[in-house]
Amino acid sequence: MKLKNDGPFPFIITPQDEDERFMLEALKEAWKAYQREEVPVGAVLVHQKQIIARGHNQVEMLKDATAHAEMLCITAGESALDNWRLAETTLYCTVEPCAMCAGAMLLARVPRLVWGAPDIRHGANGSWVNLFSQPHPTHTMSIRTDVLRELSAGLLKEFFQKRRLENDRGFEREPPLQGS
Repeated sequence: MKLKNDGPFPFIITPQDEDERFMLEALKEAWKAYQREEVPVGAVLVHQKQIIARGHNQVEMLKDATAHAEMLCITAGESALDNWRLAETTLYCTVEPCAMCAGAMLLARVPRLVWGAPDIRHGANGSWVNLFSQPHPTHTMSIRTDVLRELSAGLLKEFFQKRRLENDRGFEREPPLQGS
């Protein structure tokens, strides 16, 4: 998959179910991050079959290690619902959440998580660690994985291949993700 930073959203697919439909929206957020030279991760928060919040990685722009797509999306969703408890929501993320984002989901009481591609470096749903494997004392979350996995992983792979080419020219090196 070869992508251009300045082009329109590069994927044309017909979603097969509601999860794919919303994951496609999360991929649009990831594309925004890709275009801004951020690690291309996107998220959307859905409540009553409506997107109430969107987020994409902004770590480099904000110079903030906590500015992950999921964190920004959770915060926006809490504002949209005027409640820190995100009952009756589903968080769609293009990449397996890290420990920080997984913890935020548990604390915000997100009842359902859907993610696309695994992340062996930081994934907290089994790729690196599994924060969801133990029963939580106050919250239960259902999880669906691998939704539009190939598109999510392909966007990441393309991003890190591009970064490695830049690294060969003297830029800081980022370790590759699974499948890179």
